[in-house]
Formats: sequence, structure tokens, C-alpha cells
Amino acid sequence: MNAEAPRPVSTPTAVEGVRLREALSRLPAYKAGKPAAPREGLTTYKVSSNENPYPPLPSVLERVREAAGEMNRYPDMSVAALTGAIAEHIGVPVERIATGTGSVGVLGQIVQAMCDDGDEVIYAWRSFEAYPIVATVAGATPVPVPLTADARHDLDAMAAAVTERTKVILVCSPNNPTGPSVTTAQVEDFLTKVPAHVLVVLDEAYLEFVDEPDALDAVAVHQAHPNVAVLRTFSKAYGLAGLRVGYAVAHEPVAQALRQTAVPFGVNSLAQVAAIASLEAQAELDVRVAELIAERTRVQSGLAEQGWELPRSQANFVWFPLGADGTAFTQACDEAGLVVRQYGDDGVRVTIAEPEANDRLLEIAAAFRAQHGPVR
Repeated sequence: MNAEAPRPVSTPTAVEGVRLREALSRLPAYKAGKPAAPREGLTTYKVSSNENPYPPLPSVLERVREAAGEMNRYPDMSVAALTGAIAEHIGVPVERIATGTGSVGVLGQIVQAMCDDGDEVIYAWRSFEAYPIVATVAGATPVPVPLTADARHDLDAMAAAVTERTKVILVCSPNNPTGPSVTTAQVEDFLTKVPAHVLVVLDEAYLEFVDEPDALDAVAVHQAHPNVAVLRTFSKAYGLAGLRVGYAVAHEPVAQALRQTAVPFGVNSLAQVAAIASLEAQAELDVRVAELIAERTRVQSGLAEQGWELPRSQANFVWFPLGADGTAFTQACDEAGLVVRQYGDDGVRVTIAEPEANDRLLEIAAAFRAQHGPVR
């Protein structure tokens, strides 16, 4: 697996005398999943962005409709009601919660709060594509550490990469885009090798889809270690991707710093209402999550029966480590009306979506394997 970070895009540092930051010339480009374009005679599916395929929960949608009548007013800048609801939901003091515009927005707050120019941010690679972007924007130095051969975090190598300039380490579990997760025991062992002044962020954007018996208990690890923060989002399982709301669980000094670096009024009023309603609709959410996990299991079993050897995903997607064959696979999917997410010559990520979309993935994968033979 290619361990290189995304190549920087070419960005001018001066426009008609205006001098832009030099860091922009090193900024990697974020490539969002493409939408599914209409195709005559064919239902197309966007499975490139790990979105929840289900529409908003009815109870949540009704609350948002009611709140929309007051969108002429500013939201609560302190996000007090949602912060309290989150704290109660996960069982931590309200002072430890900091919110932002999706987990990636909160991640930006973390790096801004922790890093001066030249400080280092360590993360696995390949992992969430925004990591090197957020670090670079803040003036920090991205330090990617290659995944293991089975697409997992190499925590020993990440610990060995720590220097006196390291300020933040990001651990994505389950890892986006490859799917495997880490365990509590693995993280606890890792923390024994990390200096106490380095903030370890456990990024759990896909937490709700994890069903391993030894799954990471990130909140418990946070409770036991002052230098551990937890990052979560309402975008994936909760289906609020379009409203952009996420949060961090961090010890008070860090959480306060995250509130200081937050964009004022960043979490809009509809997002706050929807997130609170989503926490109250946990039983409804659990049903949908269970359905998606069942579909993931069906897809992974079907691919294994075809002979594919893929990482065991604990998220709402599967990862095909295809190398140079990724382009041909992506084209085959596109021709069949399935828009997937290719990551250069590393691989292709496909979201677990509607059963019909998942059926089509299995058909495409079987035909591709028959035509191209065994691939990684």
C-alpha cells in the first residue's frame, strides 16, 4: 500500500501584489466523492461519500421543520442545549464537550489549539484525507506513518515517530478508508509509549457501526488519560451530514481551548435541534444501524465467497486495496451506475448503501474478478 500523503496542489502565493501564505503551496487537495449523475434506463447510486442511505428519521425531520421558522435568528453560540445532551448521553461532565462544524471542523479546532508553526501532527496513512490538510492549514507539519500490510494502524511505528515537536497524534478507528478498528488494549499499550504532553485524538466518526467484542472504549480511555480526546460526528450513522455538526470529548483545559478556537455561531440552529432530536431517537437509530451492519456483513461475506481478500471493515464501507487496478475497477463501477471513491493507486472505497446498490457491487466485483483474475 502506498504510504505517501496526497500530492500538494499548485497554489499561487501572490495575486496582483497580495501575498498569500506559503503553506498554501503545500496544501493537499481534498477530493470529495462525486455525485451519481442520472443515467437513462439505469438507477445510479452514490457510494463514494459514506453517507447514510436512509432519509432523516421522521421524528428528527419534524423537529427541524418546526425550528426552520426561526432561522432568521442567530443560533445559541454556546451550543448549551446540545452540549448538555451529549454530556448526558455519554456520561461525562458538560465541561468536557466542545462542538463544531462536523468532526473535521472540531479537528481543525484541535490542531489550531495545540500546534504552533512547525509542530508535528502524526497520523496513519492512508487514513482520513483531511488530516494532512488540517495540519498544513494550521502551519503544522504532517507526519504520515504507513499502515501495516493488513491496512491497520501501526501503533508501534506511530509511537516511534514522536519527536520533541510532536503535539498531536490522530488515531482513526475504524480507519477511513480501510475499515479496521483498534482495541482498548492496543490503545492503552500505545499510550505507555507516548509522552504525556502529546494529545492523542481517537477519531470515532464510524463508532456506531463497530460490532467487535473487544471494541475500543474510547470514553473510558479518555477518562483514564488526561492527554486523550475523543472525536465524533452526527454525519454518518445519525444521517446529518448536510447539517455539519460534530464534537470532541476532552479534559477541561483542552475542551476550553477548542471552544476558544471554534468559529462563532458555527453550529447552526437547525443542526443543534437535529442533533438533540437524534440523541432522543436512539431506538430508531439503532434499527437503521443494525440494518446497515447486516448489509455490511452480507457484502463482505459475498466478496469473500468470490475470492476477494479484503480488510475486515468495522465501518459503513468496504476497501478494495487494488493498487494499479483501482482505475479499471472504478471505471467498471461507473459504467454500471455505481459511483465509488478511488484513492490513487492505493485502492477503492465503496459505501454500504441500499441493498440494491450493494447487490450491484457484488455483481461488478464478481465480473471484475472473473475478467482480471485474482487481485490483492
